[in-house]
Amino acid sequence: MISTRQGTMSTPKIRLAGLRKSFGSKVVLDGVDLEIRPGHSMVILGGSGSGKSVTLKCILGLIPPDEGLIEIDGRDVATLSRREREEVNDRIGMLFQNGALFDSLPVWENVCFKLLAQGRISRRAARDKAAEVLAQVGLAASVGDLSPSELSGGMQKRVGLARAIAAEPDIIFFDEPTTGLDPIMGAVIDGLIVDVVKRLGATAVSITHDMASARRIGDDAAMIHKGRIIWRGEARSLGDTGNAMVDQFARGEREGPIQMELRK
Repeated sequence: MISTRQGTMSTPKIRLAGLRKSFGSKVVLDGVDLEIRPGHSMVILGGSGSGKSVTLKCILGLIPPDEGLIEIDGRDVATLSRREREEVNDRIGMLFQNGALFDSLPVWENVCFKLLAQGRISRRAARDKAAEVLAQVGLAASVGDLSPSELSGGMQKRVGLARAIAAEPDIIFFDEPTTGLDPIMGAVIDGLIVDVVKRLGATAVSITHDMASARRIGDDAAMIHKGRIIWRGEARSLGDTGNAMVDQFARGEREGPIQMELRK
């Protein structure tokens, strides 16, 4: 479980208030309220179509919310200039669900893609930087010369993690980090996530359906259902929260209030 900056800091790293988003007549977010503590790991849970990914995309600025407030370090991102928003995004790393590696580039270029694209590092220095970051996720420097197609699923996840941390962000998003992995490799990736986030002192936000993973990487957890946060608490309490919907979801039970609602 990640917990890197325990303290008395009162300003949330990320705060969402009254977040709403619809696509035509389809209401996806219906007033999301959530605070994420600095230096902690938040896991967001929810069924398919519950609004997890849309919440993430709103925070990242990929899609605009219809209503509501998004603050990062106490700043309303809607009021930021384009340059200021880019500066905020520069401090964010992202591990995509399926890796999203560039097939036409060798691993070392994938890892340092952001640094190279922004001219923050030379190509020669990027090779050394990639080797350094790959080592942090348990991969040899020689992996840098391979193409993504030569990597196993677990190795692709590690390279994706290396890319997410190469620019040393202070916020990292993880989209289903263990999807497609066997239980042992999933545990390995979770351990690497805990290690690198702690090393950076970063704030982590993860979306996952994997309850074992959620307990391993999360300090806090929140569940979104029908576009609203219905519960928030400690990740270690998942499965025994006292909230019938959350416990049903965490335990993977067929019977319960969520199923009853689906039958209407």
